[in-house]
Amino acid sequence: MLGPRQEAQAALFYEFSLEDHIPTDHLLRSIDRFVDLSSIRTHLADFYSHTGRPSVDPELLIRMLLVGYCFGIRSERRLCEEVHLNLAYRWFCRVDLTDRIPDHSTFSKNRHGRFRDSELLRHLFETTVARCIEEGLASGQRMAVDASLIEADANKQNSTPKEEWDASSIDAVDAPRAVREYFDTLDEAAFGAASDVQPKFTSHSDPASQWTAARKGPAFFSYSDNYLIDTDHGVILDVEPTRSIRQAEVGSTKTMLTRVKDKFGLVPDWMIADTAYGSGPMLGWLVDRKIDPYIPVIDKAGRPDGTWARTDFDWDAQNDQYICPEGHALKQFRRNYSDPDRGPTGKGRAKYRALKLTCQVCPSKPKCCPNADTRSITREEHEDARQVARDLAKTDEYVIAMKLRKKVEMLFAHLKRILGLGRLRLRGPCGANDEFLLAATAQNLRKLAKILPAPQQTRKA
Repeated sequence: MLGPRQEAQAALFYEFSLEDHIPTDHLLRSIDRFVDLSSIRTHLADFYSHTGRPSVDPELLIRMLLVGYCFGIRSERRLCEEVHLNLAYRWFCRVDLTDRIPDHSTFSKNRHGRFRDSELLRHLFETTVARCIEEGLASGQRMAVDASLIEADANKQNSTPKEEWDASSIDAVDAPRAVREYFDTLDEAAFGAASDVQPKFTSHSDPASQWTAARKGPAFFSYSDNYLIDTDHGVILDVEPTRSIRQAEVGSTKTMLTRVKDKFGLVPDWMIADTAYGSGPMLGWLVDRKIDPYIPVIDKAGRPDGTWARTDFDWDAQNDQYICPEGHALKQFRRNYSDPDRGPTGKGRAKYRALKLTCQVCPSKPKCCPNADTRSITREEHEDARQVARDLAKTDEYVIAMKLRKKVEMLFAHLKRILGLGRLRLRGPCGANDEFLLAATAQNLRKLAKILPAPQQTRKA
């Protein structure tokens, strides 16, 4: 039945409770059970002054940032508007209807100062990881590692080719914050010291970012987001930003494994990764620590002319020699040195050769060394570790490991598609570190909320 609109008269007094208006199955209710911020005030105690204007509660800022990264709200200006309007966000941030929302500039001031000086975001991330371990979501027995390119907040139009780039001509005192961070990280393996090769272009606004075309498309400036995860439930155990080159990404694996061991006492039995991590030094580092590398080996032993490759020769470790398919020995040295320093050191590359007289009369010479007088084989320093990885690749567990490796790729897909972190908003290595830590914290909290949701209350009829 239609009728005239009834004008509601405003009530003089209201009784309103945020708790009653937030659905019991809301994501933030489940996440709130696992957010422990009881220690952040103590963590920041040395960074607050006792004079001046009243400071903003750090717990409020962190809760607002968690809301932003859990729901893909990248802009802090928009985040303040959303928290002001959304009842669930107010409830999670412990802000009443009459409380004022902090200004967006407050985040920048604290992020560039107190948060980074105290490594608060790293502390927040590790607290969440500890909760995941406590809830039984991460055993640490099998871990996987991978990296994903995240576009930097930089443009080619504001860049310089490598022939014209001269870092010494920049005044670090008057330079922007991202440029100063670039100078601070020149000696770090994850950034400036990762490789001697200069990028084709260097950005003026974010020179630490890497010009790359790794996606087989148009090149762009980027950082690499490196994840170390536990494959039980896909919990992110550690995260590390690096330049987008293989040396830096592989080197971050050692950093993350060492940090996880020191912080949580976790040492994996399995280490799972793709071929980019299958270099000899990386495999040797893992095998030395009794970690089984379920990693495809970077192997260039194959020969394009169809002759016998190194894999066709059997390795005799006891006698330090290779045995060819015809049963002949290839040795590194054929005499005993009285001076130990002149003998084999066991380090670096070693070349093993057959006797020339043996090869000249061998019936299989056309299949072995048709264009050389004798056959030689080069053995890498970490060939034993490479062989361990090859042997593991023949097991049934290797098939399982390759399926588990996809969990880290799924996390990167979730990071970009659901959380919206396809392009960085902050510049410099510290900005990338802040965004990666907050995003990984949000992903772990969402994982906890999904696997261990808040108990549902039955509604009264």
